[in-house]
Amino acid sequence: ISVVSSNSCDVYAAVGQSVTLPSVHDQPGNSYSLQWTHNKKVVFSRQQSKVLVGKAGDISEYGALLLKNLQAAGAGVYEASTQTPNGTRTHHLCVMEKVSKPQLSYVCESNAVHLKCDAAKRQDLAISWTQDKKAIPSETRQTLSISLTELKEQTSFSCSVYNKVSKEVSQTLKPTCKSPLLCFRMQTVVAVLAGAAGLILLLFITVVVLCCFRRRSKTQMKFRDKEESRMLSLKKREPEAMSPDYETMHSIQNSPSSTPKPSPRACYQSVSPSDAQTENRSLQLPTAAEGQQSSPVPKPRTKNAQTLNI
Repeated sequence: ISVVSSNSCDVYAAVGQSVTLPSVHDQPGNSYSLQWTHNKKVVFSRQQSKVLVGKAGDISEYGALLLKNLQAAGAGVYEASTQTPNGTRTHHLCVMEKVSKPQLSYVCESNAVHLKCDAAKRQDLAISWTQDKKAIPSETRQTLSISLTELKEQTSFSCSVYNKVSKEVSQTLKPTCKSPLLCFRMQTVVAVLAGAAGLILLLFITVVVLCCFRRRSKTQMKFRDKEESRMLSLKKREPEAMSPDYETMHSIQNSPSSTPKPSPRACYQSVSPSDAQTENRSLQLPTAAEGQQSSPVPKPRTKNAQTLNI
């Protein structure tokens, strides 16, 4: 805890600690005038041997300022001045809390052990690590990770926390972590297994799709073969069913008639007189009807009777 920046401090002190700030001259005695200020406020003043501000016990025999049981408010800029040439001296005092003892713990994982140094957060706190009582260079983080392949049995670790005014060391630990059965990290193994499961699922889906496609193709081929067989059978049956009738009709049309046609005279002779008269009447009736309905065109002569008498 400090009023001024710790980077500009030239004197450091812990809370509750005492500190001495040197004066301008390292000469004993009280024959000269001396004044001390804290943040431009006079805290001690002496003229020759007469103390005007403060107490005689606040300075040493050589004029140094004695600060006892420092608190956070005691930090700041202190200045000593005398009435001599170059009679001024300035000090930047930083008052800081003492660090507490850190607690060391560790956690084992699949491929490494992680050690953690827990300490209360203080101003300008620094951390260092030791392995088998040897400092580990460039390790200043709160967590230290050691690979299980590098970790040996009975290996001890400790951490230290410190600042400008104090330092504390943790207890010593010997981590006991079992080496992994696998050479890979658990995350890597899980990722590989997940990828393999996904690949197997993809292959299964592909096989199912191919089987369905092949089965459908076989079904279509069977149906096509069946249709072709049916069409072939129909084509074979059509000539067999049509050829006898066609031959019969062709033979009937082409073969000459074995029965001789009767002559016209024979036809006339075979008709009886009664049939001839009946036919003559039937022919005359429509003619008479036509004569009544149609125009007065003279009737043609009928030769039916004469033809029959021949």
